[in-house]
Amino acid sequence: MEFVGRSTHGYKFKAPDAESLEGLRGLTKMLKNPGHFQEQYGNLLDILKTKVDVMLLNTLVQFYDPIYHGFTFPDFQLFPTLEEYSHWVGLPVLDEVPFHAFGPIPKIPTIAKALHLEVADIKDKFTTKDGLPCLPYNFLHQKATTCFEKSKTDDFESILALLIYGIVLFPRVDKFVDMNAIRVFLTQNPVPVLLADTYVAIHDRTSHRKGTIVCCTPLLHRWITSHLPRPSIRPEPIPWSQKLMTWTPKDIIWFNPSCDPEFVIDSCGDFNNVPLLGTQGGISYIPILARRQFGYYMEMKPVYLILDRDFFLYKKDDANQNVQFEKAWYSIVKKSRSQLGKRAVIAHEVYVQWVIDRANKLRMPYPRQRFATSTVPPIPLPLPPESLEGYQKQLDVERREKSKWEMKYHKKEQECDTLRCLLDQQIRANRQEKEENIKLSAALQKKEDFLDKVCLGRKKRRMDLFDGPHSDFED
Repeated sequence: MEFVGRSTHGYKFKAPDAESLEGLRGLTKMLKNPGHFQEQYGNLLDILKTKVDVMLLNTLVQFYDPIYHGFTFPDFQLFPTLEEYSHWVGLPVLDEVPFHAFGPIPKIPTIAKALHLEVADIKDKFTTKDGLPCLPYNFLHQKATTCFEKSKTDDFESILALLIYGIVLFPRVDKFVDMNAIRVFLTQNPVPVLLADTYVAIHDRTSHRKGTIVCCTPLLHRWITSHLPRPSIRPEPIPWSQKLMTWTPKDIIWFNPSCDPEFVIDSCGDFNNVPLLGTQGGISYIPILARRQFGYYMEMKPVYLILDRDFFLYKKDDANQNVQFEKAWYSIVKKSRSQLGKRAVIAHEVYVQWVIDRANKLRMPYPRQRFATSTVPPIPLPLPPESLEGYQKQLDVERREKSKWEMKYHKKEQECDTLRCLLDQQIRANRQEKEENIKLSAALQKKEDFLDKVCLGRKKRRMDLFDGPHSDFED
């Protein structure tokens, strides 16, 4: 049978230029105390040393699901999460707004203080690249070398960390550290921005089916490889497309015990999910679909979810969504381990069937190498010949009972889904009606106040009319 699926597209991934990368690795060899650097700035050295398999990432993005903002495979899904990125970066997700594209640009004295430099050292070094003020890589590299020679450890480490931010974490302009990277460095809260850049870049480029994906590819590589099975022997040279279409949910490494957060960020503000702000735009992702990646049981299909299919680029943000995203981060909703449900890296049959249906609707980008199934079929035991007839009768009875149960179950399930949808619609309608009433009341009051000002005595006559009997009705 001829394979009919989604078309695949080739993408490029923004990588640091080789010269800058080699220079950075040279600086890391000068570190006198790597442990101290890690305590201050997280796992930047590990990210710097990561070798990226571009073919793996190119294959991965072919599975991107533009509706659920994640990766949908034949019978399972994977989602990069804040908590996992936090684990690999080695820094916590702080309870504050991580990034505001249109906020004030940091002043030169603030930047100089963070880098332990004099204002005069960097005042004339800024140049504009790609519409943003930038500091040259060569200038910062030279300053780091000078600090090392003078045994200024803190100064050396701060400049090295900024260089890794600008060249590896946020690699937009070759051989320059742009102002966005500097701003994120100053917030000391890079994790939400890194995750946002990953989602925004993949969503934007896959929607256009071409282009260069600009994000921290070493971090994306570390995340996806942490979930893929590790062969006990030297792997065979099989294409990634074939491997990913062969692996089952049982092959995937769902839960990393070293990444077991006490709380998971579940939503923010009025959003049902988590809105993320990056250096180029914003997007929301759905943590509830990633519960399995934290070792929790996926027990139902998410048909009742109210999806926040939010995505925007700052240059096209006519609806001013960035302000809504920023506001939402002032009200973070977390869920503790006790609220996340059962501890089990398995999924209910109903949920897995929903994923299979979604994959069929989305169409897979590569030929199937196996049958997707929501359950593991039992292995039949050998039976003696004389029992085959009785076994067949018993099997027929079980099939009829199972069919009746499935029909009854699906009917109740459909009724439940319908009620949920109606309830969600009513909640939204009530909310919208309430907001409209508030706006109308405010507009009416404004009009009344204006008329009272321009029509002398109007307010008194109106109060007399409502507060007591009018003279025309007196005997």
